[in-house]
Amino acid sequence: MSHSFRSRTSRAARRLAVPVPMALWLAVLVPAEAGAGTPGAVVLLGSLAGVVQGAALYRRRSHPVPVLAVCLVGGLVIQLIAPDGIFPWAGLVVLGSLASTRSPRVSLPALAALLALTSLNFRTAPSEEAQFAMAVPVVVWALAEAVRNRRAAVAEASRRAVTEEQARIARELHDVIAHSVSVVVVQAAAADDVFDERPDQARSALRAIESSGRATLAELRRLLAVVRPEPDERSPQPGLDRLGELAEPLRAAGLPVSLTVRVPGPLPAGVEVSAYRIVQEALTNVLRHARARRVEVSARADGDVLEVEVTDDGMGSSAGTGAGTGVHAGARGGFGLAGMRERAAVLGGTVAAGPRPGGAGFRVHARLPLRAPTPSEGGRP
Repeated sequence: MSHSFRSRTSRAARRLAVPVPMALWLAVLVPAEAGAGTPGAVVLLGSLAGVVQGAALYRRRSHPVPVLAVCLVGGLVIQLIAPDGIFPWAGLVVLGSLASTRSPRVSLPALAALLALTSLNFRTAPSEEAQFAMAVPVVVWALAEAVRNRRAAVAEASRRAVTEEQARIARELHDVIAHSVSVVVVQAAAADDVFDERPDQARSALRAIESSGRATLAELRRLLAVVRPEPDERSPQPGLDRLGELAEPLRAAGLPVSLTVRVPGPLPAGVEVSAYRIVQEALTNVLRHARARRVEVSARADGDVLEVEVTDDGMGSSAGTGAGTGVHAGARGGFGLAGMRERAAVLGGTVAAGPRPGGAGFRVHARLPLRAPTPSEGGRP
């Protein structure tokens, strides 16, 4: 016997686990609860109504509304023939399936219809039993609605997690590729300028291009590794100790970069990664738009806050218009400033960007808390 045949047989058995016993139960219940003077043909009709309800339950998950209609009609027949049965058994099963998959706009009218059928017990049963019978459908509906809400919450959480992960990967890809490609373009232009007069400097730029390409491939492999079920411990997240790797290609391209890092020791991993990416994005935009002659990068821990600053002496005077400047131009065309602020906001921090005093250059200043923010402090969960 093949595995697929056994699987189909098992699924069919599970689907019949409720309909078959329900059909047999109702077929036996009607003769047992019918009055002594009830004609045999009427009793047979009631048993047939029970079998039909049990058979209809086979489709209760795929077509709950039509199945409920069948069970209500069949339940009414049984209630008239054997009123001592009290509960519309098949209707309760369908109501649970319906309320667990459909909104209250659909399930509440179904509950009202089933309560109307159950209320017929007041004609023949004691009041206490009739009231208990009326309460059972309400309890079934409430439990099924709770199940539906739970499933909806889990599905929404899954969708939100997927969306957040996609956004995170998009930011990572933008940070990695934009920075590296910008470095490669600048270095290639520098190599072209000095190719004939300074071949040694051209070779240095080409070697820097190769190094940037290899680093980019390594970063891309790390990002693609997030789809693997197990973590890739060989590719740790970048931190402040790797800021020099960002500065070195720019120096090789002829742009002096001053780097100052003053931190007491290892910082939280999320803070270090965010600081690294903010510096990376700021340097990328300096290369693209600032036409700077010098860049200064600093990272220092001040109490419970890490302050990161990137300044240049480029075209900061036009920052107010958003034209041609590092962060502003990056924000207009891509994820530049928005990505920096998003990374900082996740940690409960802030990013400020604008021209330096006097309009001589541009400044990016980030404040990243070194401890997890509380909800009252505006941090995101």
